[in-house]
Amino acid sequence: MPSKPLKNVIRLINPPAGHWVGDGFPVRTLFDYNGDIARLSPFLMLDRAGPYNFAPTDKQRGVGEHPHRGFETVTIVYSGAVAHRDSGGNNAGTIMPGDVQWMTAGRGVVHEEFHAPEFAATGGTLDMVQLWVNLPARAKMMPPRYQAAVAADIPSTTLGGAAKLRVVAGALEGLTGPVDTITPMQVADMVFTTAATVQLAAEPSWHVLLVVLAGSAVVANRSVGEGQMLVLDNQHPLVSISAEVGTRLLWLSGQPLNEPVVGHGPFVMNTRDEIITAITDYQAGLFGQLQ
Repeated sequence: MPSKPLKNVIRLINPPAGHWVGDGFPVRTLFDYNGDIARLSPFLMLDRAGPYNFAPTDKQRGVGEHPHRGFETVTIVYSGAVAHRDSGGNNAGTIMPGDVQWMTAGRGVVHEEFHAPEFAATGGTLDMVQLWVNLPARAKMMPPRYQAAVAADIPSTTLGGAAKLRVVAGALEGLTGPVDTITPMQVADMVFTTAATVQLAAEPSWHVLLVVLAGSAVVANRSVGEGQMLVLDNQHPLVSISAEVGTRLLWLSGQPLNEPVVGHGPFVMNTRDEIITAITDYQAGLFGQLQ
């Protein structure tokens, strides 16, 4: 039987200059909603924080109280520890290495993110990503919710005896992630334990993004290195990845929303009037208070 056609690279995104979010997160924003994101939907933004080595301190490093409406934040910690507190009744939590926090802001939430006190006291390397996922118009005003997936609850498998694949959300390679999503999607990461070539099957018509978090890889005859991201076509069914030992990749694939995106800072809606309402509601205290 003929082999299935492999996906092609339609865009390579290079890592931009870094900037600080608060005093605890040195990030490079690979994409955000201000760019041409129709080909990236349902994803809105991706921040790569670190790896960065922090000296021990008794100071509280991070980002203080700030709001969100209309989307979800997905925080994956690889090294270090991040403490979280929000106004949605979820109280405080800590995202440890390998853990994932999936926060649905919905109609509005206020939260803060700081280095966990134990990590700040000892110092060390912070290495994490934060992804923003758009909500469809029908769900933008849903009640806020919080899903915490600890490392032990994230299913994994080995691809071709060469790469450990973890599935955070959606179904991929026979695994189903623990996170419930509003829009059908796949969020997964993989680490190559030997130099090899593996293949992943993508859902028809879904957008596929592949981010190199560490190491290097070759996809569709394109070399891609640390901090770079590939946007793949959504016509062909298979993705072929050749990578060296230690390469870590983030796989993002989802059903596009095909809806207008209007964003202003921490608010992402469908119209300008909805943005104005979000600002007014936040100023009126309708997003609640930190607990």
